[in-house]
Amino acid sequence: MNKQPKYRQVADLLRREIDDGTYPPGARLPSESELSARFDASRNTVRSGLNLLVSEGLISSSQGLGYEVRKHEVFELNASRFENLDFPQNGDAYNTDVANAGRRPHQTFRVELTPAPAYIAERLRVEAGSTAILRFCHRFVDDVPWSTQATHYPEWLVEKGPRLTEPGDIKEGTTRYLASLGIEQSGYFDEIATRMPTPEEARLLEVGAGVPVLLWTRTGYSNERPVRCTVTTFRGDLNRMNYEIGDLSARSEGEPS
Repeated sequence: MNKQPKYRQVADLLRREIDDGTYPPGARLPSESELSARFDASRNTVRSGLNLLVSEGLISSSQGLGYEVRKHEVFELNASRFENLDFPQNGDAYNTDVANAGRRPHQTFRVELTPAPAYIAERLRVEAGSTAILRFCHRFVDDVPWSTQATHYPEWLVEKGPRLTEPGDIKEGTTRYLASLGIEQSGYFDEIATRMPTPEEARLLEVGAGVPVLLWTRTGYSNERPVRCTVTTFRGDLNRMNYEIGDLSARSEGEPS
């Protein structure tokens, strides 16, 4: 005997049908009244089950349009190669990776001088509140919001790399630009975390209820000191990261990338 509440039984069965392709990405689910008849349950019970799937990020609801299975065209990011100058790039790392995946990149920029937040100042080894250059990118893949990227550079870099303060894109990418000036990033330290989005993040990334964000903080170092700290905020439902570490000659091309 199934002791689960009826709304959870509704959610479980619909979840299985989404997983097995009965309702593929982009498909509309039956109406609440149709599901009520199917499950012999009240509309409130059915609505509670559907709202559970909304909170899990599996479906979305639109006023007057019912419920639709979310599309999950996941983008794979190789974090080992990202910004690695040993690999060929056509422009910056983001444009290169998205274009190489057969997708369409688009991004908007904002550049400003701003007090460094405490967590950024700690990583750049500068005083909290000291001036930093913030280059903020709002990035899209095939016109779908993909991520935001906030990169802080210490103020001492402006004299050596004045283009950092330009409001537009640096075509070759900032890492390659700084390397051309003799400020080469010799290594980086990555931190990865997840949490639910802030209201502003949810607005910029257009994430629905129940969808977390993935936070990727990368601090880049020259041989002498930190040169930048980048916080990339990804949609948790449309992104996946991987790293390549060590000798992978035994790994076949057919394995998941």
